[in-house]
Amino acid sequence: MSKPTDMRITSVSYCYLPVEMRMPLKFGAESVSSVNCIRVAVKVEGIDGRTADGWGETPLSVTWAWPSATMTYAERYEAMTAFCDQLAGVWANLPTTGHPLDIGHAFVEQSLPAMLDEFNASRREPMPELAALIAASAFDLAAHDAFGMLHEMDTYDSYGGDFLSADLSHYLTPQDESVSFAGKYPSDFLVSSPPQSLPVWHLVGGLDPLESADCSGTEPDDGYPVTLRDWIERDGLKCLKIKLRGNDSVWDYDRLVAVGEMSLELGVTHLSADFNCTVTDPGYVNAILDRLKSERPELFDLLLYVEQPFPYDLRANQIDVSSVSERKPLFLDESAHDWRYVALGRQLGWSGVALKTCKTQTGALLSLCWAKAHGMPLMVQDLTNPMLAQIPHVRLAAHAGTIMGVESNGMQFYPAASAPEQRVHPGIYQRLGGRLDLSTLDGPGFGYRLAEIDRELPEMVTFRRKSS
Repeated sequence: MSKPTDMRITSVSYCYLPVEMRMPLKFGAESVSSVNCIRVAVKVEGIDGRTADGWGETPLSVTWAWPSATMTYAERYEAMTAFCDQLAGVWANLPTTGHPLDIGHAFVEQSLPAMLDEFNASRREPMPELAALIAASAFDLAAHDAFGMLHEMDTYDSYGGDFLSADLSHYLTPQDESVSFAGKYPSDFLVSSPPQSLPVWHLVGGLDPLESADCSGTEPDDGYPVTLRDWIERDGLKCLKIKLRGNDSVWDYDRLVAVGEMSLELGVTHLSADFNCTVTDPGYVNAILDRLKSERPELFDLLLYVEQPFPYDLRANQIDVSSVSERKPLFLDESAHDWRYVALGRQLGWSGVALKTCKTQTGALLSLCWAKAHGMPLMVQDLTNPMLAQIPHVRLAAHAGTIMGVESNGMQFYPAASAPEQRVHPGIYQRLGGRLDLSTLDGPGFGYRLAEIDRELPEMVTFRRKSS
């Protein structure tokens, strides 16, 4: 059933924004020193003929979405940008008219599978679904922003029955008999009065020096902290996410202890452990957790949850992980492509879900609703988001009701990249007292206040809807 507020996309424009990292970031077995963000603008038209523009942005995090032993970074990045080029033409001509949740869902369910199959048909290594979703996410985010701009309202105020043509039972299937999505909308699962500040998590990368004695002498001298100690003291950090190797239990344990001891000394209250999909045996994680609990119980108590130790293709790797979640809450991240993977994860013993806007805003909202309905706790994790990408990210965290704030580490690795956005929104690009301040995010759409952000963009490529 149509709504008078429905819209359709009439054109898509996009460009790429390269960002250099001040220090390398290690993802699993790979390290990266730069990233390219895709920025997308969509023009939409309402039933009454009014038009509006919406914007979205996502870092194309190749190493996170597409680990590979056979393809170089450059080859995988080229494939992802080639896919983005195709996406622009597809999104400009999507047949769906409606709310952006309708449009995004129809794209993921009806267009993306065939598109990805065709794209991979001639490639020696297929691009994973997660990488395809990252490429698509900026287009999806832009559509959600455009709806708010079209109707001069906060996008998050549009996720109820007044604007959506179908309830959640149209999109989601419950796993428990006690759960029903009939008559429910995303607004029923979102925080009604979202906080204006959030506790913020800092990423401790596998290559990050903890103390000055760990420095090699090659670290940047740019006025920003280098060591973990300096970051904690400067930003008042209370939450640390620790990247581990997953293939060296001695190193992983020692790293947890080293960061934990510093945390106790400096007043950090929460830790998480991220194995980045490198583990195949739950016993590996269990042994580390058991040793930590036995030898250093005060550090074990600081550990709030464990994040994605196991391969992210849940269907191909259906590992019973309940023994891990019995020790500490175990959160899906890379595996949580959409709500169906969340449902499978729950069956396999996973406790909670780490949401990311880079898996599309549409997918994040539907996974959020499914998880909350089934009693699964939530986090919102970072993709090292700079510039515009940071804004939908922190807004999702504020509305999701996470177990503890939001991860945000763009300011660690490329703080200068977001300078134009920071002048308008200082509180979300710097961490003060261990928190982010969201109070400047105001106005229609996601609250970008784009007209106030003085950023010069490269020439954008534009696709317009074909005449019918």
